[in-house]
Amino acid sequence: MSIYVERSLIREACALLRDDAKCPFNYLADVTCVDWYPAEPRFEVVYHLLSIPNKERVRLKVRLSGDSPAVESVTPIWPSANFFEREVYDLFGVRFTGHPYLRRIQMPETWEGHPLRKDYPVEGYR
Repeated sequence: MSIYVERSLIREACALLRDDAKCPFNYLADVTCVDWYPAEPRFEVVYHLLSIPNKERVRLKVRLSGDSPAVESVTPIWPSANFFEREVYDLFGVRFTGHPYLRRIQMPETWEGHPLRKDYPVEGYR
């Protein structure tokens, strides 16, 4: 099941699902991103959640414009989001506000651009 969440409510939605007594989604399996270029909203940040006790899964999706893609970090809810969010930032350029250490994780700090964006040049910037 996929649920679209407003950007401003992502932390609240994650905390609600994590703390639900009947079906706690207690495991953040992944945070990833989809680039729908040239469509708008351009990006979807996707959170894959699992309820291990109930064997359930859900995906939360947040749509972001291509102009200034940013969403609140969920690291206060799940510390494991730290590296997932850094990877999305590094490869897609989506900023996670409130992240404790948002910087590149795979590409060198001097790398120009974000290589998984659909408008990134095949041969890189020159």
